Amino acid sequence: MPIVAQSTETTDWVSRFADEVIEESERRAPGKPVVVASGLSPSGPIHLGNLREVMTPHLVADEIRRRGRQVRHLISWDDYDRYRKVPAGIAGVDDSWAEHIGKPLTSVPAPKGSSYPNWAEHFKAAMTESLAELGVEFDGISQTEQYTSGAYREQILHAMRHRGDIDAILAQYRTKPKGKKPQQKAVDEAELEAEEGSGAASEDDGSSGSAGYFPYKPYCGGCGKDLTTVTSYDDDSTELAYTCTACGFAETVRLSEFNRGKLVWKVDWPMRWAYEGVIFEPSGVDHSSPGSSFQVGGQIAPIFGGTQPIGPMYAFVGISGMAKMSSSRGGVPTPADALKIMEPQLLRWLYARRRPNQSFKIAFDQEIQRLYDEWDKLAAKVAEGSALPGDVAAYTRAVGTAAGELPRTPRPLPYRTLASVADITAGHADQALRILSELDPEQPLGSLEEVRPRYDKAEAWINAHVPADQRTIVRDEPDGELLKSLDEASAQSVRLLLDGLAEHWSLDGLTHLVYGVPKVQAGFPADATPKELPAEIKTAQRTFFALLYHLLVGRDTGPRLPTLLLAVGQERVRKLLGE
Repeated sequence: MPIVAQSTETTDWVSRFADEVIEESERRAPGKPVVVASGLSPSGPIHLGNLREVMTPHLVADEIRRRGRQVRHLISWDDYDRYRKVPAGIAGVDDSWAEHIGKPLTSVPAPKGSSYPNWAEHFKAAMTESLAELGVEFDGISQTEQYTSGAYREQILHAMRHRGDIDAILAQYRTKPKGKKPQQKAVDEAELEAEEGSGAASEDDGSSGSAGYFPYKPYCGGCGKDLTTVTSYDDDSTELAYTCTACGFAETVRLSEFNRGKLVWKVDWPMRWAYEGVIFEPSGVDHSSPGSSFQVGGQIAPIFGGTQPIGPMYAFVGISGMAKMSSSRGGVPTPADALKIMEPQLLRWLYARRRPNQSFKIAFDQEIQRLYDEWDKLAAKVAEGSALPGDVAAYTRAVGTAAGELPRTPRPLPYRTLASVADITAGHADQALRILSELDPEQPLGSLEEVRPRYDKAEAWINAHVPADQRTIVRDEPDGELLKSLDEASAQSVRLLLDGLAEHWSLDGLTHLVYGVPKVQAGFPADATPKELPAEIKTAQRTFFALLYHLLVGRDTGPRLPTLLLAVGQERVRKLLGE
């Protein structure tokens, strides 16, 4: 079975896949554009795990474009799939949605308040907007349009003529193993739902009818649902009879003229591989086990004159602090959610730097600050020419595509600094500009536009993902009791800080000052390095920092002190520290 080999080397996995895809394309379809594909079901919010289905072929397609070759990245919108169940966020709140189960997604009304014509278009729109921001170039294909326009008519008739061959292939996998190996670890509900995937992998394969096997399922002419059973079919006339178990409706149609139905999933997918000439398409874990749609599809594709695409199995994408994702669960973050708090370059990098078979997490908690620090360090290494080749490749793929670089923040100040400023200023742009302009007096910031969109992303993260009890609220008045209770050493540390404020009023200067006060108190130079200092100095620094936080914000911790001091301002700092 032609699966792309996945090396464990820390080199550029995208280039290796591109090499194999180009070679395979030249073997199968010499001289034609390379075709890579993704499939997305707009059955609900399309989450960050689904995004891997798009980013993997996108990155490979983009590498092929960079080499000057023609390539098409198809995104097949499975919007003619059945509406399987009411999403977790709606179930139990509005039971009326259950009446639509079994209808095509494009025949289900859009969620209340939506401006889109149906359920599928509502969820497609959000993903399409996110993909544009991420620089993903693709050709979208609506399966509703394909099926209802008759585009697949010949393929459907061919499948019905060869239903015996298809049935024989599927029959090899219908008998479930009698025994089941015990779980090696606990599996929670979220993980089980994630393994279930979009649901397409678990759809029936057309074998449920007593009249024989039929790989085609009509949508009922009465109720519009797919709860139908084919009762007869004539190959010569293409007359097909069916009944609906939901409403009792029955009719006989001529399949050569009928466009209200679709091939069952395990036949539909390989049919499309042949129809579109797909060379590369990744598949999730739910499609890659023995007997699953990707594996079985490899045997069915030749019936349609096609060959199974090459492509890796991709691992799950998680969220910091959350279980594995499944779009059927409420509140699962989407690409749009991620792009509210991070620049598209960072999100692209998270997918580009890990091989598809490696799982990783996307941070919506404090971890996002560390990820941004790592990203900025990589950018600096790339700029100075000291980054490793694999890291350079991932960085290059993150910041732009073959079409050019993505829009970037002109002055990318540290994300944690911007988040602290947004936190302290609580949305006051003029105050934010004042603080940020004092970070580097030699190159003062002239406008917040210089730090956008990164500043806006950091502000959105503070407002949406930092709990209220972790937000920073600066004291209005000095803590008189605490100031009176300070021992001589603590009072001296505060005095040393106050004495140095004016001279060190910049981000670097205040950093030097706050770390230097405990050193000077202990008889060491303020610029002494950690190697030159006893371990006790670190303890003294932590004690000093905690004291300042209590005096300024009434807590043990807070934003980085240099940033906090700049935010509060010299005059107010002096007041709160008892001067």
